[in-house]
Amino acid sequence: MEMYDYIGGETAIRNIVAAFYPKVLAHPNLAPIFPEDMEPLMDKQYQFLTQFFGGPSLYTDKHGNPMMKARHAPFPITRARADAWLACMEKTLEEVVPTEEVRFIILDRLKGPAYFFVNKEE
Repeated sequence: MEMYDYIGGETAIRNIVAAFYPKVLAHPNLAPIFPEDMEPLMDKQYQFLTQFFGGPSLYTDKHGNPMMKARHAPFPITRARADAWLACMEKTLEEVVPTEEVRFIILDRLKGPAYFFVNKEE
């Protein structure tokens, strides 16, 4: 079974994205680096997470190679911002993913990319 199916597929990822971004916009350290119109970003995040967790290659099909480090390079991402992003995700997962094991798998898999995008000292 693909991880995508194991974590709940399309429904789970849509629920995560929908619950996650209000937390990001409410976070004082994260909100300044995110756009006011979150719909395009939420759509891209859904596409990326679908692909990242082994589902259909939605992101690549629409936008090409993810090149996520380069796509995040214009934004000042500090370790504190990566920590905050992960904290928002952890809170989201607690709200929308019913099993602790699945929450752990998702969060653990996202830690690598979150810290990989750090591009600025505190």
